[in-house]
Amino acid sequence: MSNNKVSIKKNNDGLAEVLRALQQEEVIAYPTEAVFGLGCDPDSEKAVNALLALKQRPWQKGLILIAASYEQLKPYVDDSALSDLQRETIFSCWPGPVTWVIPARADTPRWLTGNFDSLAVRVSDHPLVQQLCLQYGKPVVSTSANLSGLEPCRTEEEVRIQFGPSLPVLLGKVGGRLNPSEIRDALTGKQFRQG
Repeated sequence: MSNNKVSIKKNNDGLAEVLRALQQEEVIAYPTEAVFGLGCDPDSEKAVNALLALKQRPWQKGLILIAASYEQLKPYVDDSALSDLQRETIFSCWPGPVTWVIPARADTPRWLTGNFDSLAVRVSDHPLVQQLCLQYGKPVVSTSANLSGLEPCRTEEEVRIQFGPSLPVLLGKVGGRLNPSEIRDALTGKQFRQG
């Protein structure tokens, strides 16, 4: 959980604007494997609260972190709670569209874990998510980009319709998946959501 400053290069895909927004504790949108996600800096309570308000989601449910590598997730999860076999199972699915619920470190903020002692995490194989997390230097919060009761956004245009023109958006296409990521418990293997 680092305090990072990112060098931002000018480009035309919105990456510079999105990185700047993350640094300024704002909410962003970006394409994932199946739908656009809403995200923010996981270490900023202000940003997470803004995301929860925008999404109309109760904090008690907890959130997902999406990353470029497991190393980026280690400051948030209790790696020592996993056996070698559990770790091997997780790594066999990453990078990819499987989210694992892993015991959280004791110092992981409640605004991320909600009412749980665990945290949902994923190492994405979407190239723009990889680039975003590598450039930012840490994971970002990930929840589907949709207002309560509406379908998740699959295009930048749908994001703009639901959230307005001022939300910073990383431009690009979602991956080819039709369903959101599968969610599984890392300790038991139990499936919480089918992918």
